Amino acid sequence: PAPSPPSRGDDVPLTRSHIRKTTEAYLTRHPHERDSLAGLMSLLDGADDPADRATLPGHVTCSAAVIDREQRVLHIGHKVTGLLLNPGGHVERDRTLLAAALREVCEETGLRPGDLCLTPQFLGAPIDIDVHDIDANPAKGEGAHQHFDFRFAFYLVPEQHPPLALQDEEVTSARWLDFAEVRSSTLRAKLLQARDQGLDGRPEPVNASALIHDGHGRYLLHLRDQREGIWAPGTFALLGGGRTRDDAGLEATLRRELAEEAPGLEVDGLAPYAVEEATSVDGLAVPIQVFQARWSGDPETVDLQEGVLLRWFTPHMLGRLNLSPGLGDLIGRHAADHAPADSPPPATRLLRDEAPQGTELHIVGVHLYVEDAHGRILLGLRHPDSAYAGSVWHFLAGHCEREEAVSCLVREAEEEAGLVIEPDDVELVHLVHLVDSPSARPRIGLVFRARTWSGTPAVREPDRCVEWRWWNPKDLPDAVVPYTRQAIEGVLAGRLYSQRGWERR
Repeated sequence: PAPSPPSRGDDVPLTRSHIRKTTEAYLTRHPHERDSLAGLMSLLDGADDPADRATLPGHVTCSAAVIDREQRVLHIGHKVTGLLLNPGGHVERDRTLLAAALREVCEETGLRPGDLCLTPQFLGAPIDIDVHDIDANPAKGEGAHQHFDFRFAFYLVPEQHPPLALQDEEVTSARWLDFAEVRSSTLRAKLLQARDQGLDGRPEPVNASALIHDGHGRYLLHLRDQREGIWAPGTFALLGGGRTRDDAGLEATLRRELAEEAPGLEVDGLAPYAVEEATSVDGLAVPIQVFQARWSGDPETVDLQEGVLLRWFTPHMLGRLNLSPGLGDLIGRHAADHAPADSPPPATRLLRDEAPQGTELHIVGVHLYVEDAHGRILLGLRHPDSAYAGSVWHFLAGHCEREEAVSCLVREAEEEAGLVIEPDDVELVHLVHLVDSPSARPRIGLVFRARTWSGTPAVREPDRCVEWRWWNPKDLPDAVVPYTRQAIEGVLAGRLYSQRGWERR
């Protein structure tokens, strides 16, 4: 899943441009408030830091309207003023105004960021900007001044209220007030208006992601940039992002995101599939609507505008990737529910139509021929429940994915048996061209000899192989995969090629 929440950095302070952009967007929605916010605009035009509490006669603060499922808003008893207020306070080393509001509500009430999520009506924009006077405080050396308070709306995620741990220095109590009882008149008016537009306190997705598959077991993943300030940097994730106020719905969000991130990627059959939970860089809960879609193109033809690359992957390849949280389980569920058809995809679905019409795809497998000091070769006893050759001895082997054969061999040797092989230390010693039945996909088995290697064979994948053993190549057990025996005989005889099963076609 790929949310696009606001970010926060402990060493990147809030910028004047961020405050100005947030204010201008707010005034676009509430143009009648421009006169009342003239002091804020003057502050932003000045030389002093608008978010520094030492900036007088006014500075920016942030607060939170936390809304539960009964359409009530959390208020706290403020120790200094004796008033019931929304949790909030001064900006510290917060990179966004929303992050400052989130930090303040968590510090003052003991709520965790994951207890809160954005609302679809306001997303990361303030619901209200309030101007209020603050009395002089001689004890702190502060004269009378104004707070320009940016107020953000959050939904409370848990149905049952989590226990509060109030901040003793500033907070005396906590109360949940109905919208009509909210103490701030400007915030109350906006909450009541938004309730008519669906602000009901019930969390719902505000992000959308695309689970794109080709119908033949491959899934399209996006490698995200390795940069701070973005969600899940450096991971493989789904394309997608956060809803904006201009999006008519989450499907519109996703189509806009695909057009922005990957122009030329035109998907078919876009439909809701699942709702996933993620966590923003600030720790907010992020419900994500995942849409499934079909596409069968070449990722290399997509003009990728964000991230590093797009690639097709099969589910069994995911364990070797750095995935965004929960993505492996999501793809696993989808793959189980949408197993590809037994028949192979037509030739026209090959990447860039690389094969002439009528060409039949072959499965390519790599096989390790390795000898110990006594000239014995290593074979593995396959698990009794294996889908192929259960309780039969076989080479250490694997199928080529989108990789060259020697790299596949090196990878499989380490994954299956913990053996370390250098690519330059292998040589091709035999090739078997086989087909198991007239209707089966043909296979090409490449047998590589490792001239040197290190490590002690160990069972690393017990669901596939239960034992590794060294065998005299001239005294093999009876239960050996037939083409494995054939390949060993070919290696011993110095033959580079053999074939099997074609006489049955």
